[in-house]
Amino acid sequence: MLKWEYALLVRRRQAATNDLGWEVVFVWYGPDGSMVDITPYGDTALAHLNRAGDQGWELVAMSEDPSLPGNNELHRYHLKRPKPAAAPPPRQRMRVGGRPRRTVGG
Repeated sequence: MLKWEYALLVRRRQAATNDLGWEVVFVWYGPDGSMVDITPYGDTALAHLNRAGDQGWELVAMSEDPSLPGNNELHRYHLKRPKPAAAPPPRQRMRVGGRPRRTVGG
């Protein structure tokens, strides 16, 4: 059965820390629970979505939070991709016949 893993790309417009007005910040929430600032990898949502697409991610939904005051913006891009198949469990070795095991005694 096909299983999925999910990630979230968040685009946030917020007040700049250097008093130059506004800045756009991108944060990636990975399927492993990680949270990474990926702003340095591109300056548009399309750049980040294309990069995610190259890694096998598919955009499944987009949402915007209109409740934020002022010029703040918050966009969420929901992504999914097939979960890598887990390695099969190791096979157990079967003993041939009913021979007892040899042990080294000392």
